[in-house]
Amino acid sequence: MEIEDCLEGRTSTRVFKPDPVEDAVIDEALRMANLAPSAGNLQARDFVVVRNVHTKRELRDAAYGQDFIKSAPVVIVCCANLERIGHYGERGRTLYCLQDVAAAIQNMILYFHGKGLGSVWVGAFDEDKARDALHLPEHVRPVAIVPVGLPAEKSFRRRRLPLEQLVHRERW
Repeated sequence: MEIEDCLEGRTSTRVFKPDPVEDAVIDEALRMANLAPSAGNLQARDFVVVRNVHTKRELRDAAYGQDFIKSAPVVIVCCANLERIGHYGERGRTLYCLQDVAAAIQNMILYFHGKGLGSVWVGAFDEDKARDALHLPEHVRPVAIVPVGLPAEKSFRRRRLPLEQLVHRERW
């Protein structure tokens, strides 16, 4: 798949078929995620792969009842590792590690789309409840929940703002 087709074709999937997703595909997606740039190449991101129904239910509850989290065959919780980014001090803990995670998620969801799988980037959740569900150490912050699976229905491309509203040249 050409990169342009991948970027233009990817949409958020919230309805999944129950078919399992192979470990090899998840592992390769995580490898692609870690190829993303990171501050100082510290790779201040960690991933928790969840298949357990009970844990997915807890994550659904942490995400204010977004049921598709529970119904996805695989859920990947993408986390910032605050210890690993410590070299950069406060800015590293409040910004760089979040950028590292975001870049990794983008790589991962594009890889999934290229393999015919659907995913959605979920940022609306209670971090403490997600942390408890996954038994995360204090230095690991959950940043996003990414449900993954075969799409059960065709999703649609949402409207994008015209570049004229977003792009400023030389100055605002």
